[in-house]
Amino acid sequence: SPPPSIYNTRRSCSTMKTTAFLCSLIVAGASAFSTGSLSSFTGTHVSSAMEPAAAPRTTAGSSTVRMMRHRKRLAKLGKPADQRKALLRALTTEIIRHGRIKTTAVRAKAVRKHVDHMIQLGKRGDLHARRQALAWIYDKDLVHSLFEAAPERYAEREGGYTRVLRTMPRQGDNAKMAVIELV
Repeated sequence: SPPPSIYNTRRSCSTMKTTAFLCSLIVAGASAFSTGSLSSFTGTHVSSAMEPAAAPRTTAGSSTVRMMRHRKRLAKLGKPADQRKALLRALTTEIIRHGRIKTTAVRAKAVRKHVDHMIQLGKRGDLHARRQALAWIYDKDLVHSLFEAAPERYAEREGGYTRVLRTMPRQGDNAKMAVIELV
């Protein structure tokens, strides 16, 4: 066994190392929260290095508030964007032509927005609205008949031009079906 003086020296040395380590942790932790500390990567102050990244991104003509896109999701209908647009245009055209169609519930809910928009354009009746409707609906004569009939038929109604009614599931794959109709 070593003499007592050597044992005490080792003990005090390890105690001093532990104390120094704890002090360095406290100082490092406190400097991490101070505003005047230096960044170890750039040599600049942390507060000045963080200011440009923390500032909200703005572009010309937009506000400084950045909102999240919660509940902004659209139904993708299991199709790429071009096929989805073609499907919605075709469904919109057929609903306006026949007044009622039977389709899946998800497609009915997705197309309802576009049908309401076309009827709103028909109520407006100006040239720009007619050109917008012609760009979406496939049948030119159908657009002209929509613009003749919509102002009288929906004069007192400010929205909600379509109704979605659930029906029995489809026989083959048990998909939820619905009838979408003009009110």
